[in-house]
Amino acid sequence: MTLAATYLGANGWLLDFDGLRVLVDPWLKGDLSFPPGAWLLRGELGEEREAPDDLDLLLLTQGLADHSHPKTLAMLPRDLPVVGSASAARVVQRLGFQTVSCLQPGESLTHGGLSIRATAGAPVPATENGYLLEHSAGSLYLEPHGFLDPSLPKQRLDAVITPMVDLGLPMAGAFVKGCTVVPQLVDRFQPTTVLASTSGGDVRFEGALSRMLQMQGSFAATAEQLPAQTRCIDSQPGERYELRPG
Repeated sequence: MTLAATYLGANGWLLDFDGLRVLVDPWLKGDLSFPPGAWLLRGELGEEREAPDDLDLLLLTQGLADHSHPKTLAMLPRDLPVVGSASAARVVQRLGFQTVSCLQPGESLTHGGLSIRATAGAPVPATENGYLLEHSAGSLYLEPHGFLDPSLPKQRLDAVITPMVDLGLPMAGAFVKGCTVVPQLVDRFQPTTVLASTSGGDVRFEGALSRMLQMQGSFAATAEQLPAQTRCIDSQPGERYELRPG
């Protein structure tokens, strides 16, 4: 059985659990902006992509536009099942998706042999979701802002998908925490592989807020903190990574 992950840039992933194809937080086409408008923050993709085909599930961690991107979601078939946080569920329901499951942190469900446990994620400002995913093909944990749910027990996972750098604003502090959290994730889950997420994909930002964004750390510096046996991948958009070859 094979476990694989294809990076789509920003927060987006295509996960393959031995043929069960799960699309996570896709932003594939069109610009990105947040209220009150593009003057505050506008994102533009370096390369646009078509939506993957033969999907079995859409998994959304947050309802914000960089995770539940309306123009991208509009590309997907409305009969595609969706699992998401409460805010993400509201977004896809407004778009007409027919089968939507809302998970609060601590709740679980199973879809096609995939066990999905929602974990407490980033407070932006409401607490959004991370996910612990377990399948006969393998297991992984993902949370796009680097917030580790303290209630999760120690266990061995095949992979962790996480930011590897910190992003923040003056006075407000970091809203993406990679540098400090990655060593905790490795201690908690002892993953074979850590894949960098969130800050990749040749995304360009402009607007008043973009000039205030501060990045701390680097992939290389964070990777150096980890045990030698942990494989760290500086994820590249469009690349498929075999996490547990069949």
